[in-house]
Amino acid sequence: MNLPVRFVERMQSLLKDEYDEFAKCLDSSEYKALRLNMRKMKELSKEALPFKLEAHPFVKNGFYYSSEDEPGRSPYHMAGLYYIQEPSAMAPAFYLGASPHEKVLDLCAAPGGKTTQIAEMMENTGLLISNEINKERARILSENIERMGLKNTVCTNMAPAALAEKFPEYFDRICVDAPCSGEGMFRKNDEAISNWSEENVKMCAERQAEILDSADKMLKPGGRMVYSTCTFAKEENEDNIEAFIERHKEYEVENEIRFFPHKFKGEGHFVAILKKRGEEGAENKALKPIKGISEKELKAYREFEDKYLKVKLTGEFFKMGDTIYLAPEYMPDLKKLYVLRAGLILGEIKKDRFEPDHAFAMYLTPSMMKEECVRSISEDSDVAIKYLHGETIEDYLENKGYCLITIDGISVGWGKSDGRIIKNHYPKGLRIRY
Repeated sequence: MNLPVRFVERMQSLLKDEYDEFAKCLDSSEYKALRLNMRKMKELSKEALPFKLEAHPFVKNGFYYSSEDEPGRSPYHMAGLYYIQEPSAMAPAFYLGASPHEKVLDLCAAPGGKTTQIAEMMENTGLLISNEINKERARILSENIERMGLKNTVCTNMAPAALAEKFPEYFDRICVDAPCSGEGMFRKNDEAISNWSEENVKMCAERQAEILDSADKMLKPGGRMVYSTCTFAKEENEDNIEAFIERHKEYEVENEIRFFPHKFKGEGHFVAILKKRGEEGAENKALKPIKGISEKELKAYREFEDKYLKVKLTGEFFKMGDTIYLAPEYMPDLKKLYVLRAGLILGEIKKDRFEPDHAFAMYLTPSMMKEECVRSISEDSDVAIKYLHGETIEDYLENKGYCLITIDGISVGWGKSDGRIIKNHYPKGLRIRY
């Protein structure tokens, strides 16, 4: 691998006798991994997956898979059964240690690996604000939140400083996976090598310091913050944390962990675990959603629920535009926030009838549906590919109307039956082209 001369000199100074082993490792193949969505795995055993998995060393639902396998092309991936994630990148959310019914912020969240991991640790309860400053990356983040079936997550597209004005000392835990110089990704990304410079390292460190200062404003006294990067640069890692502690003496460093590719089966990563001293202040009360829904609109939804679902959703319903949502716990006031999704999208009212959204299908499981309203197909069947292509399915269903399409019991989208064929409601933008 043709590495920048100054990068080599810096790494030799950092690693000393280990440098040759490190450099050799960069010329080897990268490790590939995924994280199972355990809420959806209740419908399927791990042994039923069409590829061999090897356990991640500390993330219980994380697994390595062979480079010969292509889980990203499987219908199981479209169904949100797992999230493909670099093995070292699973560490920040693991060390954040989020729990159910907390208020958590993932500040630099795209494309969504850490958000979906944190949400699972929260058991899809509480409030998770998942933020991304880049608009296009925020859109991808929102899509992954939907694919994994999350209901506790508000996805925002905000600058950290602007978000800090809205949520002073609000969160129990904050994950800051900061944008960095990307040195840890050299084995995976040639562009990271060509873009590397000491000037860029310095610029990244300055930007990271600003993000950390914004995060501090949003963390409660007594709260935990995890700061992470995918770089080896000391300026972006230990030096940045040391400077932050100097500026904010109420913090203590609980641990700092480095992941090197010659020591861990993954790419380069740095994680710092910070604790904010002090007693928690008064509980931040949940602010009411910006707009409720009318009795007529709620009645239309309940009629859909009575016809198709075994369960009755509880919580607060509200509208943004024409879309009906189920609010997460501690729903914040959304004014002055640029929001891509706010909790679970249920659907829309059209001509006094409720039409369910794809996000609702991805949240539901067959056990939540009436049996006659579920159409299950096999992952390796032509019908599964046909559905994901957007084609109709010939099938006789006694129950006309909407049905939840599942692949081996994993929900993947809606269909609508007229008794002879099932019209495809899989979103056009998600339909496969291969």
